[in-house]
Amino acid sequence: MKPESSLSNKTNVYFVGAGGIGMAALERYLLAKGLKVAGYDRTRTDLTRALEAEGVGMTYGGEAEEIPVQFRNPDTTLVVYTPAVPESLPIFKWFADNGFEIVKRARLLGEITRMSKGLCFAGTHGKTTTSSMAAHVLHSGATGCSAFLGGVLRNYGTNFLLSDSSPYTVIEADEYDRSFHHLSPYIAVITATDPDHLDIYGTEEAYLESFAHFTELIRPDGALIVHTGLKLKPRPGEGVRVYTYSRDSGDFHAANIRRAEGRVVFDFIAPDGRIGDIELGVPVEINIENAIAAIAAVWVAGEADEATVRKAIGSFQGPKRRFEFHLRESGPHGRAVIDDYAHHPDELRASIQSVKSLYPHRKLTVAFQPHLYSRTRDFAGEFAQALSLADSVILLDIYPAREQPIPGVTSQIIFDSITCADKKLIGKKDFVEEIKNRNFEILLTAGAGDICDLLPQIVENVTES
Repeated sequence: MKPESSLSNKTNVYFVGAGGIGMAALERYLLAKGLKVAGYDRTRTDLTRALEAEGVGMTYGGEAEEIPVQFRNPDTTLVVYTPAVPESLPIFKWFADNGFEIVKRARLLGEITRMSKGLCFAGTHGKTTTSSMAAHVLHSGATGCSAFLGGVLRNYGTNFLLSDSSPYTVIEADEYDRSFHHLSPYIAVITATDPDHLDIYGTEEAYLESFAHFTELIRPDGALIVHTGLKLKPRPGEGVRVYTYSRDSGDFHAANIRRAEGRVVFDFIAPDGRIGDIELGVPVEINIENAIAAIAAVWVAGEADEATVRKAIGSFQGPKRRFEFHLRESGPHGRAVIDDYAHHPDELRASIQSVKSLYPHRKLTVAFQPHLYSRTRDFAGEFAQALSLADSVILLDIYPAREQPIPGVTSQIIFDSITCADKKLIGKKDFVEEIKNRNFEILLTAGAGDICDLLPQIVENVTES
């Protein structure tokens, strides 16, 4: 590793905020490399239980006394943290007060990109699906890849793939807290730059500048693939190849799109070739464009074998919570329950439109749980416009995640601007009963909070009725 490497003389790594999906991938990577791994998280979940079973020593109290003896030596232990964890946490303060090297998880990902050829997918939305698709294509071919993804890929049951021999690492490049500025991409893909995380950036201009700086980090022998029509003004260095993409235009795009009987098939068009008859494994409209971005990155890397691409895109099941079916009854009157992570207005709008295109003659009920007070404050009008596309709306309370309440900011400010006649504002505790008493046709649950935790009970109620 380079001199700035934090791991060169460490045998142990302690993760503060160890239960996050991005942290979990790093923990699994380090375990595979033979290091000892432990960590703290606030809540025991299915993911933390899986990590414990794999060898991560987990604790949940947050007190310094919980740190294992083996991880109390600053000479042999590196501490990795996520910005979502407050620095006032006793465990964090103990490490800070006792001379430990403490780095963000993004710093560790950056070191991995400098050790390999990083295919880094950034953007306000779409980065989880596109990075997962690219990882699945590479993993399905002879070269393989390692991958650090932002969602659990249903094809593998994990957000982490490991190859001992592949030169490629696929990474979801997160713009939150400017984390992606630690990366050194070989190929960078930018899917969207609609302003988000304004609690961090303050203005749209600062948000766009952050992405522009990200493009400066691409290796001189690398490439940038950027969606057409973005406000972004990229600044790649000398030698970096630049390409554009979208569904209908750009250097990479789709042609001959065919939709019939729940299937979506298209031809992939590149500047120097094409791959015909690619069928989407998850046949929703937005995945045409997602597939174009993913295949383009693999194409530019020189790894886009036609047969492998067709097979991989056709077998791609998607990340969990990205347009995931929890119930799909057959027949013209069969009910469906779909969950999607959509937590930005553009994502929510695309998700609703995708469901409506799949079920054009059915009544769509959308249950939305806003994520973060700041995001609700900044985009209340846009959320209301997106939700107004539904036939019926159930709006839940805000999921706060890392934030404290903001005076005057509640789900009510979204609710008041929703124009569809059938709308209802409820607390999460009443959601299951609300659905139980509704004779819905198609239900879409959306948001980055914990609304998904209620789906097993909802589906059980539906199938019993």
